[in-house]
Amino acid sequence: MEALEPLELTFSVDCPVDRAFDLWSRRMSMWWPSGHSVSGDSGLTVTFEPHVGGRIFERTPAGEELVYLWHLRFDRSDATEVEVSFEEAGDGTAVRIVHRGWERLGAVAEERRDRNRRGWAGVTERYRAACATAA
Repeated sequence: MEALEPLELTFSVDCPVDRAFDLWSRRMSMWWPSGHSVSGDSGLTVTFEPHVGGRIFERTPAGEELVYLWHLRFDRSDATEVEVSFEEAGDGTAVRIVHRGWERLGAVAEERRDRNRRGWAGVTERYRAACATAA
């Protein structure tokens, strides 16, 4: 299959770059919905280790750690790649998400990319609200 255009989202948040990055990477549990997690448990903690080789994982209230591959609750061979960047934009921060690798999904690629566009819209709205209240 031909390369599919990545899903790109760019939006602004009402806090400085360092705070925006901190909320995304160190305080993800504040805004990441439990329904978008491996366990779905309320009270889970999502951890993003913000360094080269760092992990993204969730810890359930029982202490179990579950790691992530972004494969949308489908086969792990369908994993796609997500890149997030932060840049100063006036008094706030411009956040850019590039979600790529859809072509490896074959015939279902466009449908799953569209589904993720809707999913990211909900997740990023929660993130924007967290940035506004943490400012």
